[in-house]
Amino acid sequence: MTGGAGFIGGAVVAALLDAGHDVRVLDALLPAVHPRYPGPPPGTEGVELVVGDVRDPATVDGALAGVDAVCHQAAMVGLGVDVQDMPDYAGINVLGTGVLLAAMDRAGTGRLVLASSMVVYGEGRYVCTEHGVVPAAPRSRAELDAGRFDPPCPVCGRPLAWGEVTEDAAVDPRNTYAATKLAQEHLAAAWAATSGGTAVALRYHNVYGPRMPRDTPYSGVAAIFRSALEADRAPRVFEDGRQQRDFVHVADVAQANRLALGAAPPEGTLRAYNVASGTPHTIGEMATGLAEAFGGPAPVVTGEYRVGDVRHVVASPQRAADELGFRAQVTFEAGVREFATAPLRPAP
Repeated sequence: MTGGAGFIGGAVVAALLDAGHDVRVLDALLPAVHPRYPGPPPGTEGVELVVGDVRDPATVDGALAGVDAVCHQAAMVGLGVDVQDMPDYAGINVLGTGVLLAAMDRAGTGRLVLASSMVVYGEGRYVCTEHGVVPAAPRSRAELDAGRFDPPCPVCGRPLAWGEVTEDAAVDPRNTYAATKLAQEHLAAAWAATSGGTAVALRYHNVYGPRMPRDTPYSGVAAIFRSALEADRAPRVFEDGRQQRDFVHVADVAQANRLALGAAPPEGTLRAYNVASGTPHTIGEMATGLAEAFGGPAPVVTGEYRVGDVRHVVASPQRAADELGFRAQVTFEAGVREFATAPLRPAP
């Protein structure tokens, strides 16, 4: 398990231990993400922990000794701050995955579960009442500055309705993180085709839950809202708060990884799955739900935006249900109530 000391990785480790697996964790414990722990990092108690960088071939070779399957969670996450983040994203996410796959080939380890992301889709699926399913063009700064947040039909300019994205949709990465996650999938597919191994890419949607990192430029929106409430600040909701997302609890994501490790896609292939709850909610609903459960200030809708954000992206989880037996169990209401007071990871 790479990245097994992280937010999602730690939850996956716990699920695999509960299922009777022996787990070895490889994690760099980068100071930008992890504080100095007085003992084993939370979530790694009772497992073998190798502290090292996934970009170092010797470290990865040692970590793979005797390993039957790899669950690759290690990554630099979030949209980033600006273009200056590109070398770090490419180094950790792309080079690190290449080093890992080469080491797996040397070790004869033929099963991979890759943590991918819904960001590979770019904007989600859109339908025009006149022209049917149409692509959504990237939103311009001028439109966003004017408060026109929903993409119009590229043919007639009518407002578009969002729909569910399936795994067969065309990919369209629109920021640095998305580009590196798609590159990971491409590398994994090339490894599988060359080595005869099997690879599963789990395209996570908006994951939230206990032990999320506190407020950093790379945090998920749910953790940013939680951090604001803890500081007695109103959560600041960008755009108009009506952006549709699928928030999926980290416990469900962990079970998706457990099921994927037992899946049997055809040898020499990569098979992608959306990991989502199947019940979308707006970002504004997440902010409001957390504020009410926490007992803090009500959210403020700011109209601000981030270049590279997408408007709506909602996925169909049907393939994961049919082929992996995965169905999310934690409802949005129950998950938000829990997360409102759940512990967050200490700041680094």
